[in-house]
Amino acid sequence: MKIEQIYTGCLAQGAYYIESKGEAAIIDPLREVKPYLEKAKRNGATIKYIFETHFHADFVSGHIDLARETNAPIVYGPNANPTFEAIIAEDGQIFNLGEIQIKVLHTPGHTMESSCYLLIDKNGKKTALFSGDTLFIGDVGRPDLAQKSDLSVNDLAGFLYDSLHQKVMTLPDDIIIYPAHGAGSACGKNMSKETSDTLANQKKENYALKAASKEEFIDQVTDGLTPPPFYFPKNVMMNKTGYESVEEVIRTGKTALSPEEVETLVNHEGALIIDTRKPDEFRKGFIPRSVFIGIGGDFAPWVGTLITDIQQSIILITEEGKEEEVVTRLARVGYDNTLGYLEGGIEAWVKAGKELDSITSISAEELAELYKKDNLVIKDVRKLSEFEAEHIKDAENIPLAQLSELMTEFDDQDTSYIHCAGGYRSMIAASILKARGYHNIVDVKGGFAAIAKTDIPKTEFVCPSTLS
Repeated sequence: MKIEQIYTGCLAQGAYYIESKGEAAIIDPLREVKPYLEKAKRNGATIKYIFETHFHADFVSGHIDLARETNAPIVYGPNANPTFEAIIAEDGQIFNLGEIQIKVLHTPGHTMESSCYLLIDKNGKKTALFSGDTLFIGDVGRPDLAQKSDLSVNDLAGFLYDSLHQKVMTLPDDIIIYPAHGAGSACGKNMSKETSDTLANQKKENYALKAASKEEFIDQVTDGLTPPPFYFPKNVMMNKTGYESVEEVIRTGKTALSPEEVETLVNHEGALIIDTRKPDEFRKGFIPRSVFIGIGGDFAPWVGTLITDIQQSIILITEEGKEEEVVTRLARVGYDNTLGYLEGGIEAWVKAGKELDSITSISAEELAELYKKDNLVIKDVRKLSEFEAEHIKDAENIPLAQLSELMTEFDDQDTSYIHCAGGYRSMIAASILKARGYHNIVDVKGGFAAIAKTDIPKTEFVCPSTLS
């Protein structure tokens, strides 16, 4: 028996390859399915089942393409309603895979079709639980994504409590929990960097499993939820109804474009230029009105958060040889309308005599000197929780995820000094502001990590209950 976690860091997503006696199953596959096919071929195995824990919101699954390539059935738990052919399993239904069994545990709460898959080895021992978004390491799935007119967030949280206490926590303590996500995913709020753990340890460490009552559980898991990214509902719909083959999306996205073709697509077809290079390279020179979202950070989630139209036509600026990787990462979150990339990159743009824009950056030490002499307008684009932990005195928090709705907090006459934690998010913010006509923007290199080492006055958030 083999269990392999295939973890994709940029999405904080775990897919699983399970094999026994020449038969394999894939759980929650990513959209590009070639790695699963190649793995099975190398092992001399046949992919027999494709299991989905639920209709994913944060990525487009590879279930449809994988089923097309292998003729393996797609399996969902109860309440699923896809428009394509699939097995809608009953709670407790068992699927045989070589010498092992995979049992469906219906665990509604994150969504109403959410299910876990319990692996039972050849000796009948309950060995592993593929918990999807029901149970993470350190957290549980957020209960606000599947709310409808007849189901509130509290209703779903209540279902989740029952699922955990009746189906999951009754399993043997030594069972290994394999979740669908880890730290960085927007499907939870307190996930660990660890990507597996024993159930026993989660009972001790996971705040949600330690809740003293159902009411306390509901209060805890619904507290502090941030709005989900805009692309989540679109991904759910694609996972329910189908999508274009990823191979075709990649083929189109790898179209090489000249500077003149890029200009035409931007000016006449409303294409958006996404520049995926390193922050420092972008800062020195970029195509006017292009948006920086570097592949060196949480690329796909930030695209999905900041570009609200999933059908937006996109042109890419990439490092040489990175074109396919970027197109693939966009397709993972359903952004399929990539028209191509600028052949030759920024150098080709310059050779064609085209204009470049740039962003002014200063060091944290330079900011400290300016801070002593003047009342600066400082915008901190980190998350609220980061800001509350510690921030520059008198700085204003404008979380990057809310930049568009808080754009009026910027004055196009006054200079705004922008920082995040390390420099990635602030460069994204600066590029968006530039594209919207705010040119008095200064980026602080190194972000708060560098600022913390200076003598700029800082403020820590103090909980009101601790005040005398």
